[in-house]
Amino acid sequence: MADNLAAKLCLFLQQKAVKAEQWKLLGQEKDGSLLVGWIEEMTSDDGKLLPLYSVIGHYDRNRDSLQVLHRFSGITSIVQATINQSHTLLGYVTKQKIVVPREEHAESKEKESISRSSDSLNDNPEAEETKNQDTFTELEVYKVYITELNSKESKIHDLETERSKQVRIQFLYKRREQTDSDKFLVLIHQECVTSYSVLFDKTKPDKGTVKELKSESLVRTFIWAQWDATNQVLYHIHHRRAPTSLVTEDTCENRTKTPGSCPTLSGLQFHDDLPHETVLNIPLNLPQLPSPNNCGIYEDDVIPLRVHDCALDLIVVSDSKGMVCVCHHYLYRPVQPPQSILNSSLSDSNTVHFAYSVTLLHHSCVIHCVVPGIPWSRAKLMRPTFAIYEDHRMIVFVQGAFTHLLEIGVNHEPCCHILSGPLTSVPSRSSYLVPLLDLNGTKKNNKNSTDRHTTSTINENSSTESSSLDSTDTSPLTIDLPTLDLVALSISTDFLIEVFKRETSVEVRLSILHYFLCHKNDLEVVAELVSIIAEKPRSLHVARLMQEILIGGSYASVQRNLLSDALPLLSLLPFTTIEDCKSFEAKVNDLNVTLSHEKLWNTSVMLLSPQQRLVPYQSDLWTRLWDQLSKQGGDKPRFKPSQVTEKLVVSLACYQPEALSRSSTPMSPSGGLVVATTPLGDSLSNRTNKILESGLPFVEVESCTASKQEHIVSVNLRELSMHLLKHGTRTTSSLTQGPCTPLHVHAMATRHVAAQLETSRFLCQILCKAANVDPRIEQERGFALVDQLDEPRRWLLFTLLERYRYAIESSAFAAPQGFTSFFTYLGYRSLNYQIFLQYVQRSVFELQVDVAKIIMADISDTKDGAVLKLGLLSLLPRSRAKRLLNQWLHPVSFMLRAREHATNILSGEACQNRGRISQQRIHHHGPAPFPSADRLSPLDTFLDLLTAKASLAELEFGLLIEATVTSIEDFL
Repeated sequence: MADNLAAKLCLFLQQKAVKAEQWKLLGQEKDGSLLVGWIEEMTSDDGKLLPLYSVIGHYDRNRDSLQVLHRFSGITSIVQATINQSHTLLGYVTKQKIVVPREEHAESKEKESISRSSDSLNDNPEAEETKNQDTFTELEVYKVYITELNSKESKIHDLETERSKQVRIQFLYKRREQTDSDKFLVLIHQECVTSYSVLFDKTKPDKGTVKELKSESLVRTFIWAQWDATNQVLYHIHHRRAPTSLVTEDTCENRTKTPGSCPTLSGLQFHDDLPHETVLNIPLNLPQLPSPNNCGIYEDDVIPLRVHDCALDLIVVSDSKGMVCVCHHYLYRPVQPPQSILNSSLSDSNTVHFAYSVTLLHHSCVIHCVVPGIPWSRAKLMRPTFAIYEDHRMIVFVQGAFTHLLEIGVNHEPCCHILSGPLTSVPSRSSYLVPLLDLNGTKKNNKNSTDRHTTSTINENSSTESSSLDSTDTSPLTIDLPTLDLVALSISTDFLIEVFKRETSVEVRLSILHYFLCHKNDLEVVAELVSIIAEKPRSLHVARLMQEILIGGSYASVQRNLLSDALPLLSLLPFTTIEDCKSFEAKVNDLNVTLSHEKLWNTSVMLLSPQQRLVPYQSDLWTRLWDQLSKQGGDKPRFKPSQVTEKLVVSLACYQPEALSRSSTPMSPSGGLVVATTPLGDSLSNRTNKILESGLPFVEVESCTASKQEHIVSVNLRELSMHLLKHGTRTTSSLTQGPCTPLHVHAMATRHVAAQLETSRFLCQILCKAANVDPRIEQERGFALVDQLDEPRRWLLFTLLERYRYAIESSAFAAPQGFTSFFTYLGYRSLNYQIFLQYVQRSVFELQVDVAKIIMADISDTKDGAVLKLGLLSLLPRSRAKRLLNQWLHPVSFMLRAREHATNILSGEACQNRGRISQQRIHHHGPAPFPSADRLSPLDTFLDLLTAKASLAELEFGLLIEATVTSIEDFL
């Protein structure tokens, strides 16, 4: 159940025996404190009710205390308030309705009304009375006041800014508090931004007595403005005029928006003792930006502090790490009719497109989101909430519609976005949530600030209980402006797992895997997601999901164990399979969501460089943003696994493991590559012990002398090293990310290749567990385990490992040792034999000596079995087939070996006497080998021919005679 700010603050007022109602949020300061307003009702000593009056209070979220700042004599409509850093001045804005002559309200409308009235007076005598009634009209006006809190009479200063346009006031906060002066801004929509300097009278005993007010105009006409309290920046949008002629000048009326102008977002950075400076000037592409006169409705929301009307809903969200996001929400119709037709046709039954765009200045890109087909009655009430979530993502939440978790972090490109339905943790009654400032961040900014004296504190004891308005985790704390409910926008692991189960978009599922691999480092959740994938093993996207685990897991492993000196090289490693700036669609409940990207060029030109600042190279939001953009200036490509895959296509086709000896291929005692790194699970230095404690269903030992795993690892190491040397060392002229030496390149490449190997092993392990094959429970391993598996488990395991093999092959990852033979035998037991041979012919199965031997032994020596064995041997390399043929005690084996031996003798090739094993005589019933007693038999003639070509020591008489005897038998 969500907490309520009004109910919480009422607990502080119960001690004063007052009744408070109609609570309203009036503002938020840099330290995270809130300004609130309410209406009090007090009872006199004789039990009579006193007149109602308005109150402004200050709630300190850090101390969990409420301070009454000012009580009015009656009910006052206060829409916004701010307090200075020393808590001596209070500024507030009121909004009241007044009756004014219509000509003062709108001169043009008056002329039109008089014209229509004069025409009708000629025909209707009663129109004179209607004219008198229409002479006056009600108008809402804003007024700004400053109140001295410490003075005995609470002196109020009227700034005389009565306007029908929206007005806001905001005090500036400084790093070091100053007692002799203060500054605040007054923002008037479509008119100006004025800076006021307050000089205090030090001769008065009351601290904070105003001596003088000086004003200075900072910005002229603007259509939108927002105050960033954390960084003390004023953002505003204005129209830049096209160059005018020297002969004519535009009038003030035409200066607002000329045909050649474009909306520009500017940022004014304020300092303690220095003048403000313009640090940002970015042209904006705002869809359907109406003229200023089309909308005059103000909603008076105070968090964040903005000056705008219904014509433009835009919010700037920033982070001190150098992230600046411009979020724009708008509604539009794809085919825009004329305005007159639109006004008459836009009813609740019509549909519009709900859209928003997030401009990521630190990534020089724009993320566009469009949700078509929203009924107008629903779309006009949808208000998105934009908040930074967990330092690397932005949550876009629309109550009752969807939740988007956009990737905006500075570590890598923004491409892994999660789209889902509304959060289940948010109450359904919430309508418009706005994020409150993070107290952890404000405490860091204010750690050098001194304690301030308070005039009237209701609860002076600082509370450290959980009742303080602070989020207990990284979830942003929001407040519902209409109801003042406090809601934490928390996205739980169970919520994302449910989204993964229901989601059909492969991009969203890939993004969820990336989130848990690279940002949460939660391998247990990844294993749970793999078990969900295993429920539909024949899906077309299973292999791609496995590729994401391989690439994302390797990147996360390197990132966790990376030296700071090699950090620039991290931007050259692959981190996901999702393409950068790729558009995709997703189905969220009944909504079709389209997400697209757009690149920005030369974003750094729109910023003030560090050397151009008033204080050069002073570390703040803008210097970090400049540094982030400088890292992207080289536009260096990330390493792609396809580069290795292309090389392996050729090298593996010529790969002959029997041609290499153990002496020419350095191997570890376990047959694997020994690399100094810390992989996903354990260190590779304990490989010998891991064979005994392995979570894999096979023994991780290769039977061949030259391991295919070593070959793939060596190619990966070579190609990655060359890529890092080309784009990441100080010898590169276009280097912008920092000087890295070849030693750093070697360390990075070694770590990444070792992480690839361990991630591949980890994925194979969790796939076997997803197929309900847990080696810790099973009594057997290897081929014996396959024989013991029941048909459903064996088929599921084969299907998953088949996708796994495709994933590692297309990503140029090496499989664990022993996997090749285990997978081949699993396929032999799971598939029809003819289909099994097709897999072998397409190089999906590899017939190593160990698996080929057990398959040959499994096939009987019948006539049909002999044919199957011959077909199997014909698919093997020559040397491997000879080894198996020597161990097959069958007449066909004798004949083939004898023919090859005789061919070598007759062709002149020297035969080496290798100490042959004596052949076992197998008795076959058939006709006699020699039908006559003639000594000049064909065998004698053939043997005489062989002895003439070679010495007796080189001939294998036993093999030749055995083959000759069995050649006339019926064994095929």
